[in-house]
Amino acid sequence: MKVFALRLKPDQDLRQSLKIFANEIDLKAGFILTAIGSLKQAKIRFANQSISTVLNDKFEIISLNGTLAQTGIHLHICVSDKEGKILGGHLDNGCIIYTTAEIVIGCSKEFTFIRTVDDQTGCKELEIIPNPS
Repeated sequence: MKVFALRLKPDQDLRQSLKIFANEIDLKAGFILTAIGSLKQAKIRFANQSISTVLNDKFEIISLNGTLAQTGIHLHICVSDKEGKILGGHLDNGCIIYTTAEIVIGCSKEFTFIRTVDDQTGCKELEIIPNPS
């Protein structure tokens, strides 16, 4: 496994920055190992909703999970508000860094991740391709 660490700065878009990172390093099978930081705006698509909700407030990033590859990323985020209430769902463009985001990404050498449309769901889903040894 290869490991990458990055820090995002104020006003960067969390999802877009991770997408750019995956493309710049030609990431084939990445996954979030750990992530903490803060947002000044969150844009999250909650379970079984077709559109995302924009939340304008300060939030702590409690967790960030998912897969990253040059062919697409799929990430879920959990944030807490000023009262410690937790919200989570699908990370969308528009999650804007407040002070920082410290992210560590692992990359498998054994697999390549691609996203293809699944006939059953109609969505681009993860396809895991073993790399030759």
